[in-house]
Amino acid sequence: MFTARTISSIAAVPAADWDALDQRGVPFLRHAWLTAAENSRSVCPKTGWQPQHLLLEDAAGLAGAMPLYLKAHSWGEFVFDFAWAEAYSRHGLDYYPKLLACTPFTPATGPRVLVASGRDPATVRTAAAEALKALARAQSISSVHVQFLDAAEVPAFEAAGFLHRVACQFLWEDRGFRDYDGFLATFTADKRKKAKRERRRVLEAGITFTTYAGAALDEAGWDTVYEFYANTFRRRGNEPYLNRAFFAEIVRTLPGQPIVKLARLEGAPVAVAVFFAGADTLYGRYWGSAEALHSLHFEACYHQGVELALERGLQRFEPGTQGEHKVARGFAPTLTHSMHWLADERFHEAVGRYVAAETRQVQQYASAIGEHVPFKAEPIPVDVAMPGEGLDGVDGRSGSNGPDGAP
Repeated sequence: MFTARTISSIAAVPAADWDALDQRGVPFLRHAWLTAAENSRSVCPKTGWQPQHLLLEDAAGLAGAMPLYLKAHSWGEFVFDFAWAEAYSRHGLDYYPKLLACTPFTPATGPRVLVASGRDPATVRTAAAEALKALARAQSISSVHVQFLDAAEVPAFEAAGFLHRVACQFLWEDRGFRDYDGFLATFTADKRKKAKRERRRVLEAGITFTTYAGAALDEAGWDTVYEFYANTFRRRGNEPYLNRAFFAEIVRTLPGQPIVKLARLEGAPVAVAVFFAGADTLYGRYWGSAEALHSLHFEACYHQGVELALERGLQRFEPGTQGEHKVARGFAPTLTHSMHWLADERFHEAVGRYVAAETRQVQQYASAIGEHVPFKAEPIPVDVAMPGEGLDGVDGRSGSNGPDGAP
């Protein structure tokens, strides 16, 4: 029913055609975001990310697509497979390059098979899964990985023989709070007191926050934002994934994005948290600071983010990868999903056994953590069933992403 082909640049597809595909309002799937990553050379063969975006076409035109990359390493992915690569190496086999379907450097849950209007999603997803395997075989590529996909996409990949891997992240949801005080009112007295004290420390230190959307922040301000972001990486001995040119382009091509919370002390910038707003979800992406100040990270990345989500009427806030400390601040454990197919049957079976055992551990962990949310009512139940077994929110909107360097 479909013809599958790959393109070496997102520019090969008109922006209007790509953005007409169902992206569920996730900003990181927009043509402009992917273009900025490539134009800035943050994503290119030299950085280990070679675009090979998958297109599925039929007689009517573009039926579906996937953001897809040939990867020379496993950095910048947030779903770790270094041990798998090491096992390949010990057996004299090449794990890299591999195929990766994701949004680069951005562990935000969303559709990975973007489906055109009028097409049957299940059919397009099945075709995409089979096309990925065929592409890997044709190029003698070790494996295919689809990361942070919607739960609704999982069955099509499982039917194609992909292994289903889960992880636990933390998500805030608006349960009719109306404002931040309404949110805190649902906490137990002790947890509410601790949250207020944490916020008060920042206020009493004289730190203030200003919110800027996209071009509302001038070039000098963006230079400061980028320096804070880059320093987060450099303090850990790494270079930042995204360069300054990326931010310059994204501010120009995605109006109102990114959203910056800039913290100042005595008029001087001391920290920044960068967010993106989707159709119904706020995404916390980047964080950086000039110095370590008590509770500033929690205020900038979490409390300010919740306030922003409430102000904008967004249902969800994905604040960051991992981090049990989020639970005390009103974020509940949720499962995220990735799918994996290894061409070598022996390794595929071995990884399958590992993933099955890991999944049980993750489910138990998420259930246990779910008992410690700070709300007055009964602990929020964490549904740890797999798709097809009663997973709540089967549309896949229960995942999480994270601010780089802000666990």
